[in-house]
Amino acid sequence: MNLKDKFTELKTRDEGALIAYICAGDPTPEATAEIVHALVRGGADIIELGLPFSDPIADGPTIQASIERALDSGMNPDSFFDLARSLDADVGADVPLVVMTYYNLIFKRGLEKFVSDCVKSGITGIIVPDLPVEESEDLALQCRKYKVDLIFLIAPTTYPERMKRIAENGSGFIYLVARIGVTGARDDVAESTLSLIDAVRSTTYTTTPLAVGFGISTGDQAAAIIGAGADGAIVGSAFVNIIAEGAGADVPERVERLARELKAGCSRRPR
Repeated sequence: MNLKDKFTELKTRDEGALIAYICAGDPTPEATAEIVHALVRGGADIIELGLPFSDPIADGPTIQASIERALDSGMNPDSFFDLARSLDADVGADVPLVVMTYYNLIFKRGLEKFVSDCVKSGITGIIVPDLPVEESEDLALQCRKYKVDLIFLIAPTTYPERMKRIAENGSGFIYLVARIGVTGARDDVAESTLSLIDAVRSTTYTTTPLAVGFGISTGDQAAAIIGAGADGAIVGSAFVNIIAEGAGADVPERVERLARELKAGCSRRPR
């Protein structure tokens, strides 16, 4: 299933999407598969898999540590695509897979090879936080060729002209950065986040779904995001924190529980 079809399906049910991030290979590739299945059981609509890179400039300490654990476990692009392929065989019919990584890894592998490997592995979207839209045409060309969504980020500091350019060039969904800074769970939903949703809608008039990330960790926060007009909530650090606390048998159960809480929040649209 691709992202457009997933958001269309959710819209018919009047639900927001729960987009769950984990880093592939944290703490092991085998554990990643178990955790992805737990996320799906908990109601995650889209799985965002991190392909670990040694210099993750957009990520805070929680996800940086996750990336280090994944690299220590031997995760690399080849094993990442093998893992994604095995996950797609299990969950891809209903739950789209998205990769989040840094441009260095894509460039080194070769743009066309990277995108074609995504298709072969069931990955339907690519997020590259260090690739500005102004420098994205080469990768965008390959994404259009292989029908893979290229997802861009809009931050509270993005000026209106650039918002329009991102909305015109991105697909799948637009990743709205909830606050200035790096990734990491927070205790509140910033007022600037709610204003950002309105600003993007009113500035770009885009019909591309808007998904908010950076800091969401509870069902109430997810509900606030969806209630403010977002189409999805992106949650990463809250899941990664559970993984970091230990690789015991209860990790998948705790991940599933949190996913259920967050999905319940994503389903609480105002009437």
